[in-house]
This record gives sequence, C-alpha cells and structure tokens, in this order.
Amino acid sequence: MKRVILTSSAGVGLALADRADLVIPFIYRFVSGPLPTPDHLIDYLGARWPLNEMHWSDCVRVDQSPLLRRQDRAGGLLWVCQTYGIDVIELWFDPEPNSQLQLIWILDYLRSEPSIMEKLRLRRVDFDLRGADPAELRRRDVRQFDVAESDFEIASMAWEAYRAPTPELCAGLLGRPLGKLSFLKRAMEELLVELPSLATGLGATETRLLERIAGGHDRNDQLFRPGALGTRVFDQWELGALLEGLAFGPAPAIAGLDGKLATLDPDNARSRDAAFRRSRLSLTAFGEAVLAGGEDFRRHNPIKRWWGGTLLTSERLWRWDREGRSLIAP
Repeated sequence: MKRVILTSSAGVGLALADRADLVIPFIYRFVSGPLPTPDHLIDYLGARWPLNEMHWSDCVRVDQSPLLRRQDRAGGLLWVCQTYGIDVIELWFDPEPNSQLQLIWILDYLRSEPSIMEKLRLRRVDFDLRGADPAELRRRDVRQFDVAESDFEIASMAWEAYRAPTPELCAGLLGRPLGKLSFLKRAMEELLVELPSLATGLGATETRLLERIAGGHDRNDQLFRPGALGTRVFDQWELGALLEGLAFGPAPAIAGLDGKLATLDPDNARSRDAAFRRSRLSLTAFGEAVLAGGEDFRRHNPIKRWWGGTLLTSERLWRWDREGRSLIAP
C-alpha cells in the first residue's frame, strides 16, 4: 500500500519516521503578511510553471523519498498521487495555529477532486510535531479518521472566513461545532487574541513581549526561544517584526532595539540576526503605562498589518475584547 503524508513545516521529521512513501511539508505562513492569492496557491500545488516559482516539491528531499523520482518533481501534487497509484493520503497537522490554517486550506483545495477525497485520512495529532523525535514518531499511535463531506464543508467555511476582509466570520466560528477539526476552534481563538486588545491596543504576543522584558529578559534570544512567550502564533522572524513595531513608532514601548533594524533589508537575515543579538531591551515609561493598562498603544502609534484577509489600519482597527471574548468593530 502506497502512502503519502501531507503536513506543515513542523512535521518535517516525519520524513525520517518511515511512516509513508512520501512526506510533503507545506511551508506557507498564513499568520502574518498578506495571504497568497488563490491562483498563487493553486500554482504552488500544480505543475511547476514557471520554473522559478515556489513549488510544493521544493520541500521534498529526494534522498528521503523512495517514491518520487527526480524527473517528476515538477509535476502537480494530484498528478503525482495519480501517477504513482497512491492508496492513502494522511493529513498530519498539529494544533499550532498556522498548521491548522494549512489544514483547512489543503482540505478546501482537495475537496474539488473526488478521486482523492476517498483516499484521505485525518490523523489526530494532539502533540507538537516540531522537534518531535523521528524514532518516537515511527512508533507513536496516532488516531485516524476518514474525511467526510461535512469535514470538507467546515474546512471550506473556515478558510473562506479567514480570507474575508473582516474578522467577523472567524469570530463566529467560536460558537459553531467544527466536527473532526477539533483543534481549529482553539487555533482561531489564539489568532483572534492577536488582534489589538480593547484595553491596551496590543495583541497577545506583543503583550507577552512587554511582560518578559519587564521581567528582566532583555536579550532577544531569551524572547525568541521556542515556548518562551507561551504563545504559538508567530515564529522568530515574525516576532522580530512585532518588536520593531513596538520599538520604532512615534511612541515607543521598548528601548534598546538596534536602530539599524529600521533600515536593513528584510531579507538580510544575517545582518538582522546580528542586530537583534546586539540589542539590550527595556521598557520605556510609555511601555510601562501600556502594560499597566493606563495607555492605549494604538492611540499613539499607527498600524498597518494583515490579519488573515483583514488589513488592520489606524482608521480601520478591529479589536478583540479578551474578557468578553468578542470582536469590537472599528
């Protein structure tokens, strides 16, 4: 029986766990920046053209795949599954928010292919795939479900909600049953609390950054260490962008972040990493007031940031009331 695993970038270790003939990790980050267009995502999963575009096969290591031939790497995902006679396609996506967004995206995509739908199996990955030991993954018992039409409907509804120009539909998901997509509701709430809060104007991760700095963690490596903040939405590069937003506005909440970061090319990873390492962080008096709830960060600092399909600006600022678990319109 030929088996393929679709997973997020957190699940790259599955390629060493001997659980499938082919492991395909998806690298898209849907939690920050503008969402890729539908056509771009379709091209990513389809046949590779033009040749220089990002493609699903870029993340498949040929030396770890006994199935996929090098000359077939430019083919579409569905074409490869049909050509090689794949019997089962397993979905391994853990509870981390970006992974759950990838799950609903790929289910929405595969829904249009009846020949593939019956081969899909959803694994209930209730643990963190990132950093999991391949030997443990090889023998770990992970519950499996068939994917029903209702699951596709829920995924499509949720993906449409996240891509919408306002977060209202996503907030509405919190009150709906989501069937086998049991981790999606928690992931969506973790995303919603990253909207500016009603009290301080900060998202949950921004708040935790200020709290950690106030507690004496003045080095970026202390802040960026996995699990240090207790939030799961953003990776270390996205955390850097949040820090810059807190440090370089008209009313900074943070002092000590290397000023060169404001002018460095975003793609210059080496120089940016060095600048972050040089920084020694502290809260400004304004930052202390924001953290105490006495000031609203967004009343003094502009914002232009994507949340799913919603562009947050100072003139069109959606907020989240954490105590009432409700969305506040501009």
